[in-house]
Amino acid sequence: MVDVAAKQSTHRIAVAQGCIEMLPTTLALIAGGNAKKGDVMGIARIAGIQGAKRTSELIPLCHPIALTRVAMEFELLPANDTHAAQVRCLATAETVGPTGVEMEALTAVQVALLTIYDMCKAVDRGMTITDVKLLEKHGGKSGSFVVGV
Repeated sequence: MVDVAAKQSTHRIAVAQGCIEMLPTTLALIAGGNAKKGDVMGIARIAGIQGAKRTSELIPLCHPIALTRVAMEFELLPANDTHAAQVRCLATAETVGPTGVEMEALTAVQVALLTIYDMCKAVDRGMTITDVKLLEKHGGKSGSFVVGV
């Protein structure tokens, strides 16, 4: 692990996103709350938060972090000319500490999307997880990073 003992504790925020593409009928099942395994979005939200909290158990050499906030947002997007039906997930992780929360935000997104896949795979084995990436981070010595800026 990297030694962070000498680093200053600052308020740190990271935002990550990702999508899962699916059949329009699968999106309709999710939106209607009719998936056989239950409330897909509610369970994915809890799974994402739990994933963020357990990041250091999953990623070797990742510091355990006392998270002060994890927020999960989901957007259901019907198919159109530019994309398949999809659920977009946005995770925000925050802490006050000597190291950032990028890995926690990214893990939250991945775990939430994997949960959606697991809950819907019986009706749509062709779902694809795409575009998982860090959108922004704030805090620490390196300051802010925002995609596209």
